[in-house]
Amino acid sequence: MPEKPNERWSLDFVSDAFTDGRRFRVLAIVDDFSRECLALVADTSLSGLRATRELTSITARRGRPKTIVSDNGTELTSMAVLRWCQETRIDWHYIAPGKPMQNAFVESFNGSFRDELLNETLFSSLAEAREKITAWKEDYN
Repeated sequence: MPEKPNERWSLDFVSDAFTDGRRFRVLAIVDDFSRECLALVADTSLSGLRATRELTSITARRGRPKTIVSDNGTELTSMAVLRWCQETRIDWHYIAPGKPMQNAFVESFNGSFRDELLNETLFSSLAEAREKITAWKEDYN
């Protein structure tokens, strides 16, 4: 268990669809101690490189976490992520495959995010999704 902010951050992806059926994804980054949502990044495609750019931006504002926890999805095991970990000297812990409860903080956050916004809102565009997701994040924090 983290004992202070920036000890451990958790990452995960959530998927949803626009009203026309096209899919989009949201990268959620949460501080496990404070439960603060550090980022909700919505796009039609999110790569490991994009995740590292978001993490670099957050660490520039908040400082570096000691550990980051995520599942072992393709984006988060990419060379971009591995290189970023080496460069920043941040420990990245991958949970066991098929064990989402090992990443319980962000999974719980994702449940609230889905229940309170995604399941209640029809998005017609990426711009609209980003606007409403940003407003929800501000209210959540």
